[in-house]
Amino acid sequence: MWEEFVKECYFYILASGKYKTLYTGVTNSILRRVEEHKTGKGGKFTKKYDVHTLVYYEHYERIKDAIAREKQIKNWHRNWKLELIEKVNPDWRDLYEGVVKG
Repeated sequence: MWEEFVKECYFYILASGKYKTLYTGVTNSILRRVEEHKTGKGGKFTKKYDVHTLVYYEHYERIKDAIAREKQIKNWHRNWKLELIEKVNPDWRDLYEGVVKG
């Protein structure tokens, strides 16, 4: 099975601004995927609503765990998502820079 070869994967949340439009996703390369969103190549939704600020992410060793987490959070109320973000990122900073620097 291909998932045995995935060394890292991520669940992530992007925002268009503080308390604005949110987008959730899963990827095996957070740097590549967020860069795609930032350059307008990430998808129609994120491009249309200018959603490219990485405000939250979680690292997983198995892709199925990251996918399960995304499905769980997609079913949450919006306020719960906002609380999750604010627990680790109260200023809604773009976490991409920290990921790039390692």
